[in-house]
Amino acid sequence: MFLDTLSNLVAGLFTGKDKLAHDRFGLVLQDRGQLDAAYRGDWIARKVIDVPPFDMTREWRRWHAAPEQIAAIEAEEARLGVQRKVARALRLARLYGGAALVLGAGDGDPAQPLPPLGRGALRYLHVMHRWEIAPGEIDRDVLSPGFGEPGWYQVASAGSMGTSRMGAGQGGVRLHPSRVVRLPGAELPDGVGTDGWGDSVLQAVMDAIRHAGLAAQGVATLIHEAKLDVIRVPQLTQNLAQDDYARRLVDRFTLANTMKGLVNALVIDKEEEWDRKQLSFAQLPEIMQQYLQIAAGAADIPATRLLGQAPAGLNATGESDVRNYYDRIAAEQRVTLGPALRRLDEALILSALGTRPPEIRCEWAPLWQLGAGEAAAIGKTKAETSTLYAASGLIPAEVLARAVRNQVVEDGLYPGIEAA
Repeated sequence: MFLDTLSNLVAGLFTGKDKLAHDRFGLVLQDRGQLDAAYRGDWIARKVIDVPPFDMTREWRRWHAAPEQIAAIEAEEARLGVQRKVARALRLARLYGGAALVLGAGDGDPAQPLPPLGRGALRYLHVMHRWEIAPGEIDRDVLSPGFGEPGWYQVASAGSMGTSRMGAGQGGVRLHPSRVVRLPGAELPDGVGTDGWGDSVLQAVMDAIRHAGLAAQGVATLIHEAKLDVIRVPQLTQNLAQDDYARRLVDRFTLANTMKGLVNALVIDKEEEWDRKQLSFAQLPEIMQQYLQIAAGAADIPATRLLGQAPAGLNATGESDVRNYYDRIAAEQRVTLGPALRRLDEALILSALGTRPPEIRCEWAPLWQLGAGEAAAIGKTKAETSTLYAASGLIPAEVLARAVRNQVVEDGLYPGIEAA
């Protein structure tokens, strides 16, 4: 029985005779070997995995706190390599469907909750992918604060890290969830898979990547057939019935091609005819471009960013595509990555300062960078606005001065002004 689909018994539209009525989606899960092969052997697959994490972390974050507090937090980030490790964890999460950042305080039993940290207590930050760390039993208590999250994690032993899947109770070290920053891959309909992780990003785009690679490989193969010699041999079909004729024919034209290379002329029998066919490549670039566009659309990355190509079309700059992409990355930073890193940020602040001042916060730096002219124009507009506020007296002079100083520092118009 067909529901919510247009059908026509007379025309056979979406009836038993319609081939379209029998189409069904099939799910072919990509195992780790296939994911590794795609990432290491296909440039489109590698960029699909690498580009968003790089863009999400390349400008990093800006802390809002006192200058000495910001310096201490940034020093702690540099000591632990937070920016680099978050980028790597995001890449592994997209490739394998899940990754984690493990917080280490060297406090004894890692199966216990992470204790309150003092200055310098955060000793290390490790990156592990889904086949190195396995979630334990998922908390299904709807009244629990940890509903939908694993109750514990198990680090794989050295012998089980090479397997495609590790059971929750196999060897290794058990970790309390307060020590793990969870970064799942592509979200599944029911939240988490049977092993506690999500899907690889390549799972949904693998067909588009394969088709783009197949189109490029097919065109490359045709290059060898760009020019094809055609020789008409009298009574060829009859002579092929003779024993050893095919071998002598091959030897003869092998010699003819050798002579052609030596004397730059093809020597054939008077009764034979020679012709050359030239293949046309006129439509092939468009075909390749379409497959690459489909791959870029499947990955949700603009072609100007994924393929590194110049925008096409009259008056096209690609700016709107890049801006929309950066807006999506910024939304993922706020909605997904920021909340996931909150546990790490709390531990980072405590390890840097020894206390947790409630006013300290951070925000993601914008990805879209203004040109020198645009930045100068905006700076002039801000300065004129501040002058108007000062003349009106609506804001106390000392408050406005402090706000303008902070604005100039955050805008970064004058290098070294904060230290001065």
